[in-house]
Amino acid sequence: MPTIESPSTLSARPSPIASSALVSLPLSLVGDDLTVPLVTGEQVRYTNLDCAASAPCLRAVDDVLASVLPWYSSVHRGAGFASVVLSDAYDDAREVVAEFLGARSDDAVVFTRNTTDALNLLASSLPEGTTVVSFVSEHHANLLPWRRGTHVQLPVPKSPAHAIALVDAALREVGSGPCLVAIAGASNVTGEIWPIEELATLAHWHGARLAVDAAQLAPHRAIDMAATGIDYLALSAHKLYAPFGAGVLVGRSDWLDAAEPYLAGGGAVRRVTAESTDWASGSARHEAGTPNVIGAIALAAACRELGTVGMRALEEHEEVLRRRATRGLSAIPGVEILSMWGPASVRVGIVTFRLRGLQPGLLASALSAEYGIGVRDGSFCAHPLVDALLEDAADARAGAVRASFGVGTSVTDIDRFLAAIETLATHGPRWPYRLVAGRYVPDPDPRPRPSIAGLRARSAREVPRSVAEPCRALE
Repeated sequence: MPTIESPSTLSARPSPIASSALVSLPLSLVGDDLTVPLVTGEQVRYTNLDCAASAPCLRAVDDVLASVLPWYSSVHRGAGFASVVLSDAYDDAREVVAEFLGARSDDAVVFTRNTTDALNLLASSLPEGTTVVSFVSEHHANLLPWRRGTHVQLPVPKSPAHAIALVDAALREVGSGPCLVAIAGASNVTGEIWPIEELATLAHWHGARLAVDAAQLAPHRAIDMAATGIDYLALSAHKLYAPFGAGVLVGRSDWLDAAEPYLAGGGAVRRVTAESTDWASGSARHEAGTPNVIGAIALAAACRELGTVGMRALEEHEEVLRRRATRGLSAIPGVEILSMWGPASVRVGIVTFRLRGLQPGLLASALSAEYGIGVRDGSFCAHPLVDALLEDAADARAGAVRASFGVGTSVTDIDRFLAAIETLATHGPRWPYRLVAGRYVPDPDPRPRPSIAGLRARSAREVPRSVAEPCRALE
């Protein structure tokens, strides 16, 4: 085993682009002036503490798209000038994303729908006989695709050092043949950052490769794939302030070029005859069909904006908020903050907790209906990890509440959230609620729904047509 010092994290790595003194935080977001109705009749500014699920759009990204949309046309196929312009922008987007992530010059950059799509693409591209080593604590997107093949599933580690030891022992047992270690960059449940560089060193020493689910890491920390040793990286644009349906898989091209195309169709081929198909190599091999060029350009615009501000500045801003939220919650009787590795572990802007005496779903609904604060509740598409963290709780399946924030969150937002939690802890909800399809909803719910873009306006009293979200724990 190589010599590995005490586990470090990407939080110690300097931003690739220095922060600008001209940029003030929080950054401006589309919707940061949104007001929402409360069940009590007031209108309040919406406090969005659900950025880990879907982050709002940066105004800088919205500005870029406003300038791009008039040029929308086909890419890499049209002879018209608009097609030439948009094709150039699409190619530029690939380069901007690669630079933002510190990719190697020969890495493939494949645009996908989201992190889940990117990791499924990677799973479909593994050489025959590949063994995948991952932890049961992973988000389902970085857990379920590997179960289709040979998969070594490790338990929730007790510390970063324990994670390294578990991977080392597993890789010693794998033997010959291709092997991939797949980990989260940061936990979507607790926000804790994994020892990526150490695991990359260890994987390479054993002849394996490292894939990182960076959905929660990329919006919060500088990433340098080449320097850190990450072989493959997946992320979602909608968590990186560019919610236009794109994601990306970045990594070594040999496995991707040798694999069957992820989708069979136009754009993924060099030539098709009645009897044969000559598939393309590089990123085009796995991007059949008309691409989501707007989503790709939006992702690149977000990368450029965050790089201009400087990831170090964003990290410092976020850490102030996280510490304030953690201290405030810890002072409220009945609050338990969830953690894999203890309060000293390095984290991104996520605080997940439970409040004794209130079901997480009820707490989340009351925060929204009575205070205009948006959070997430449930098991966060990471059921095994939440089960492990709540193994002593009789109602573990109810999950927890997650507050998550980022570049648009202010100290005022955190203080408003803490005041609401303290009031709910002391007095409970002021409004009655009932369970509908696994969700707590106000009963009655007098809040008017706006008509979005002329679509059908729903009555506040309508029962939701959809059942509980798939990754939400049901009663």
